[in-house]
Amino acid sequence: MKTEIIISGFGGQGVLSMGKILAYSGLMEGKEVTWMPAYGPEQRGGTANVTVIVSDQRISSPILSKYDVAIVLNQPSLDKFEEKVKPGGILIYEGNGIINPPKRTDIQIYRINAVEKAAELKNSKVFNMIVLGGLLGVCPVVSNDGLQKALYKTLPERHHGLIPLNMEAVEAGKSIMKKQ
Repeated sequence: MKTEIIISGFGGQGVLSMGKILAYSGLMEGKEVTWMPAYGPEQRGGTANVTVIVSDQRISSPILSKYDVAIVLNQPSLDKFEEKVKPGGILIYEGNGIINPPKRTDIQIYRINAVEKAAELKNSKVFNMIVLGGLLGVCPVVSNDGLQKALYKTLPERHHGLIPLNMEAVEAGKSIMKKQ
């Protein structure tokens, strides 16, 4: 099975990190993956997106024009990528970053209020892990075990003590997804 994902938002929201952790999770499970970031020179505060493909078979190209899943964390990202979700695909949006919600009826749409959940957990830095958990709740492209191994691989050793908090954030994200 192959899942083609775009994650998009403002620089500083953890978009690229989320994609990197997702890609490493696939690697930890022996899957084929691609990770292709795109961002402007204004990285923090400007828009950033990353394309991740996780597949059981070889991936012919990392370049995509349509996606199985889009995760959008702000209005410009929704405006750009809503139409690029394949019919029957999944669109996940962060409720606090969207003024005009998605309108398509041929895709599954989920809202996640990750900003509020991160505040509840008293750590804004787990925002992206909450969103990643929401993705894995509706589209389990990787397992929690693969994800935890990826965190150990991608985070500097001095931050390994934060991995339990990150895994708690993933579980929180799974629990707060709301289908529209």
